[in-house]
Amino acid sequence: MTNLLSEINMSSQNMHELKKHWLWTILFGVFLALAGGFAVSSVLFSTIASVIAVGIAMILSGFAEVLHGFKMRTWGHFFWMLALGGFYIFSGAMVMRNPLLAASFLTLLLGASLIASGIIRTFIGIQIPTAGPKFFLLASSILTLLLGAIIIAQWPTSSLWVIGTFLGVDLFFVGMAWIGVGLALKSTH
Repeated sequence: MTNLLSEINMSSQNMHELKKHWLWTILFGVFLALAGGFAVSSVLFSTIASVIAVGIAMILSGFAEVLHGFKMRTWGHFFWMLALGGFYIFSGAMVMRNPLLAASFLTLLLGASLIASGIIRTFIGIQIPTAGPKFFLLASSILTLLLGAIIIAQWPTSSLWVIGTFLGVDLFFVGMAWIGVGLALKSTH
């Protein structure tokens, strides 16, 4: 980990500042890892909370688009900006009104995207001539394809756990990474 920190292109003043806060970096990592553990332990709650956060972001973005449209009304695209903002507000409100239905749609879209990605990467992997990278690309594409197939095969029930699980796993591993960075900073302190 020390070698990783020495390879980061950062001024010595910035690195010194970062090293001074090694404990906060570790605590931040612990917080994220615990949040990830909580998200995985209550995937339905995490899924609903995530979808509601997306709905809120859509509504806020819609109002920002409308406000921007009014500020730029002489530009000539006033109607389109209002329509786009209204669409975001309406869509966000629908997400907020029924977050489980929105989660169902997002999960179906995610599963289909994973299947498509797996198929395309398998096609690309078959065409790579060398054995080493070819194996890892094909293994990755097959796993992606299988994950997408599992999500689709269990849909709509998978809508209750997929988003929360992905969020929790991501938070956990990001937290563990920050803990590792903090420990590396401590050892070079």
